[in-house]
Amino acid sequence: MADPARARRLSKRISQIVASAIEHEIKDPRLKNVTITDAKITADLHDATVYYTVLGETLESKPDFPGAAAALESARGVLRSRVGQGTGVRFTPTLTFVADTIPEDARHIEDLLAKAREADAELARRAAAAQHAGDPDPYKQPREADEDDSDEE
Repeated sequence: MADPARARRLSKRISQIVASAIEHEIKDPRLKNVTITDAKITADLHDATVYYTVLGETLESKPDFPGAAAALESARGVLRSRVGQGTGVRFTPTLTFVADTIPEDARHIEDLLAKAREADAELARRAAAAQHAGDPDPYKQPREADEDDSDEE
């Protein structure tokens, strides 16, 4: 097993090498909008998982995840040799590409937060017009001396 700090450094270096190779060396047009977000490596340094995300051509267009996955799969050998050349480790790790779901998860969380804000605003509007169910002052008041009590003394 490798040192965890070494594994972290190696995974960071792998993500940099793969991103640079995709941008400068691989000429596949399907990889034009691919961004490498992270890389994780196993403790024995034999398998690396590279996370990527794909942006659309415009803000309204949907990203081409299947095309990017196919392009990364076809470029896996070239990318692995670039990683081997760039890292200098004894055993070049195998590369597995996984689509990163963080952007979709973040969008879903933002939608949930917007719904919660709307619910809070509705509750605040209802609370502004609400009245207490009981007396305005629900606490017991000390009994005032009645006139009957003063006669008995």
